[in-house]
This record gives sequence, C-alpha cells and structure tokens, in this order.
Amino acid sequence: MFGGRSSLSLTIEGIGQSDHLNYLHISFAFALGQLVTGVIAPFSGMLADKYGTGKTLVLGVILTILGSFLIPLSLNPITLSVSLGIISSIGIGIAGLPVILASVNKLIEPQKVGMAFGLVNAGQSFGQLVIAPLAGFIILKFGWINFIYFLCLLLLIIMPCSFILRSRLEGNDEPDLNELGLRETLSIAFKTPSYIYLVSGFFVCGFHVAFIATHMPGVIAVCGLSSVVSGWSLGLIGLFNIIGSIFAGWYISQRSMRYFLIYTYLSRSVIVFLFLLSPKDLLSILFFSAALGFTFFSVIPATAGLIGKMFGANFMATLFGFALFSHQLGGFLGAYFGGYFFTLTGDYTVFWLLDAGLAIFAALIHLPIRERRVFEQIQTI
Repeated sequence: MFGGRSSLSLTIEGIGQSDHLNYLHISFAFALGQLVTGVIAPFSGMLADKYGTGKTLVLGVILTILGSFLIPLSLNPITLSVSLGIISSIGIGIAGLPVILASVNKLIEPQKVGMAFGLVNAGQSFGQLVIAPLAGFIILKFGWINFIYFLCLLLLIIMPCSFILRSRLEGNDEPDLNELGLRETLSIAFKTPSYIYLVSGFFVCGFHVAFIATHMPGVIAVCGLSSVVSGWSLGLIGLFNIIGSIFAGWYISQRSMRYFLIYTYLSRSVIVFLFLLSPKDLLSILFFSAALGFTFFSVIPATAGLIGKMFGANFMATLFGFALFSHQLGGFLGAYFGGYFFTLTGDYTVFWLLDAGLAIFAALIHLPIRERRVFEQIQTI
C-alpha cells in the first residue's frame, strides 16, 4: 500500500501533460490527499475497533484501487482532486498504519511491541524500495498510465493479506487493562499534555515527509538530473528507512522513546542544512536520500509505542488515528506549500529552511513528554 502511494509522485510529469493541469493543480491534489488521509484515519480506527481489522482493510484497498484507476481519466483540477485527493486517499487512510499497528499491539507481548512496530514500518519501506525504482522503469518504458494500472493490479493481489490478519485477530481474546469506553478515553487523551505534545510533533513529521514524497522528483529535476535518478532516490529512501525502522524498533525496546524522537527530529534539521550547503550533484542527492531514509518514518514506531504505553491497546487505533490526522494535516501543508514556494521562487530553498526550523521545534516539544501509563496516573491520583 505504502510503496505504491509513495511512488505516485513519479507520475506528476505525466499528469502535467494535460492541457488543463499545471504543477500547482497537481500539488493541490497531492496535498488534499494528505489531508483526506488524515481526516479519515480516526474513523478507520473506530471502524476497526467495531467491525474488525479484516473488513476495514478490504474496504480501504478497494477504494484505493478505484481512486487510482480513475487518475488517468482525470483531465482537470476537479476530477484529479476527486480521484487522487479524495477516493484513493480515503482508501489509504482506511487501510493505513493506525489499524495495522493497533492490531500488532494486541498480538505481541508488551516487551516486544517496539521491535514489532519497527518491523511493520520496515515493511512499508520495503514496498517503497521495490516499487519506486520499478515505477521509474515502467514510466520510462511504458508510460505513467500503465504504471497506474500496474499499481491497481498489485493492490488487488495484496488484498488476501487482510483476511489472514483478520483470522489471527479473531483468535486473540487477551483482555486489555483499559476498561474505559472510547468517549472517556478520548476525553482523557485530549486533556493529557504528553499526548498533545506528541500529536504536535507528528504534525511536523507529516510536513517533512509529504514534501519529500511529493516534491523530491522536482528537487532532483531542479538539480538537472533525470527522472531515473528520482526513482532511485525514492528507492534509496525506502532502503535506508528499512534500516532506520529496525533500528528504531530495537532502540525503543531498550531505551527511551521520547529521547529517540528528540534525536530523530534534530537529525532531520542537520541533514537539511547539510544538503543546502552541498553541491547538487548525483553523489550529494544519493547521500541526502540515504540520510533522509534513515530518519524518514523512524518516528512512527516510537510515536505509536508511546500512545500504546500511555493508553493501552483497546483504542490505540483511534488514538493513533487522531495523531495521524495531525501528521496528514502537516502533510497537506508540506505538499501544497512545497509547490507554492517553487512556483513563486523557482527553487525549494525557502521551504527547506522552513522544514529545518520546524524539525527543531518538534524536537523541543517532545522534551516535557511523560513516558508512562496515563490510566495508572489517574488511579494513583
């Protein structure tokens, strides 16, 4: 799911060949997709909590296929926003990380959850590693429309994985410590400063990664390099995100999740500053992509782990869904304003500086987070 979605930015040049679409229109459609995915995320968690993971994932995959299939037929800003920005993005939001990670949290022993989250995160990165270079090849040899149809077929093939996960979850009757209802849990969560800080930091993560996922091919084009390099850049980000995700899983299983998040956000700002100071040649792009990849989605295991640690497993899908909404709201702004600033200035320097500044803010806002069970604190009080 993720590998296909992250590779869609490689079709921007092809989509832009329409007489009625320009770069800003396409940026808006991608940005709208980020926002819609975030809006639907809390509801996908509620669906999974009520109707089960299997049905929820199947619905998400079907909608993603439908929206993706309609993209080549979208020849104006409105239809592109509906197909790419709404239908397929609702599917991605339903069959997304909140549902998957909450399922894993119920299946795995608490002391192994951090590593399990890291492996799940590495799985989505592996999809990007495989599909992004393949997408570049298919687009170059057969055109971007054929890549879209290939992606639809791939999504159809993975659908049975939903039923496998469903059968495993139905056999899991282990009780959870959190016996409060959803409304009470949400009320407590939104009154908990640590949760608010965590959600705010996740906003910055979305701002960062959505800009890269959407505009990295544009950044590389400005450097005078080909679309093949764009495919390898996205693939390299996926490869090193596998390493970063597994390292994140190991680290948070052994040490503080909060400090891991602080270190990761700070490292993002350093990476961006170094890129701005470097020559924009092939070697610097590859090193930059590798460094980005190591930190790209490595914050997800720690963020999800902290939510599970603070609130338990019962409503983790919903609580992480709200965090993901914040992430995707940041993603909307990152995807759209990346195109906006490029339209104004002809390069991405201003946006990179904004991105680095927000990463420093995210690191600082994690400092006061308390890494302990919220319900135990309430019982103690």
